[in-house]
Amino acid sequence: MAQGARPVRPKQQRLNPQATLAGAEIGAKKAGEVQGSGKSGHPAYKNGPPRKGPARVKPATASDWISGARLRTLPLAIAPVLLGTGAAIVASGPGVYHPVRALLALAVALFLQIGVNYANDYSDGIRGTDAFRVGPARLTGGGVANPRTVLRVALVFFGLAAVGGLTLVILTQYWWLLLVGVVALAAAWFYTGGKKPYGYLGLGELFVFVFFGLVATAGTTYVQVGDFTTESVLGGVAMGLIACAVLMVNNLRDIVPDKAAGKRTLAVRIGSTASRVVFCIFLLLPFVIAGLFSLVYPLGIFTFFVLLLALPACLITITATSAKELILALKLTSLAALAYGLLLGLAFAF
Repeated sequence: MAQGARPVRPKQQRLNPQATLAGAEIGAKKAGEVQGSGKSGHPAYKNGPPRKGPARVKPATASDWISGARLRTLPLAIAPVLLGTGAAIVASGPGVYHPVRALLALAVALFLQIGVNYANDYSDGIRGTDAFRVGPARLTGGGVANPRTVLRVALVFFGLAAVGGLTLVILTQYWWLLLVGVVALAAAWFYTGGKKPYGYLGLGELFVFVFFGLVATAGTTYVQVGDFTTESVLGGVAMGLIACAVLMVNNLRDIVPDKAAGKRTLAVRIGSTASRVVFCIFLLLPFVIAGLFSLVYPLGIFTFFVLLLALPACLITITATSAKELILALKLTSLAALAYGLLLGLAFAF
């Protein structure tokens, strides 16, 4: 080497989000090896040892913030409102609508969902969990945005959700719903925030079922007509199960890095094979509920067209060997949630 010349540093290998799950599991046992040269290795170590906190901050772009909002999860906020509104029309009678309350319920659901996504990004990033991720970098853990900025954005969306909820309470005069709002905000934060986040204890599906299913659907009906109906409660069960399916396939994709990071999701606790089976159960049970409703609401039969999304999602999840396949299953499941809520809600309304 010529005197004074700078040594040439080898280029860092990028994370390979399409590495097979099997290879990742082998790699968890051989964390120091490099994947891509024929040897398996834990994906988190492809750029060296995993970081214990957020990476060096880089300027965030608008597309970074949009990506951080995780748009593919928003159907889970929209679908329960559509279904709950359909149930409210049944309870109100033909031609009776409550558009302002329905739109406020939708705003609360969307703001809360986006707030949860940013809060999870912040909490997982500063905890160091995202250092083990295989896939697109997060805002905090990937050093794309300042952690405090991500936290502030999360709090802004939580605040917008609170304003929408407070407006609904004032319109309806159902003051006890303030307590429900406080509990919902607390559940949103402590999913991955706090000293002992329940999302790290395998309880994520339980809370998703309650808040993205029962509370979102039946709550939407209640703020419009002041009552809980069979349609809203059973519809809430169906939406909650589909939301659990979305969370399950997402955690199945991350099962190896989550295990390495000490994040004990339900998928980590029961293992890959059982997680795939449970995913299919979560996603297909709602069609039993749709079948029961079809006996009373003839248009409910069209809800079974959603199986065109659900069955491929199940097949992909059962046979998947890469993160890319599971991401596709996640997208199909999110779309299935939206289609299910829309079609069954329309069956109720008409």
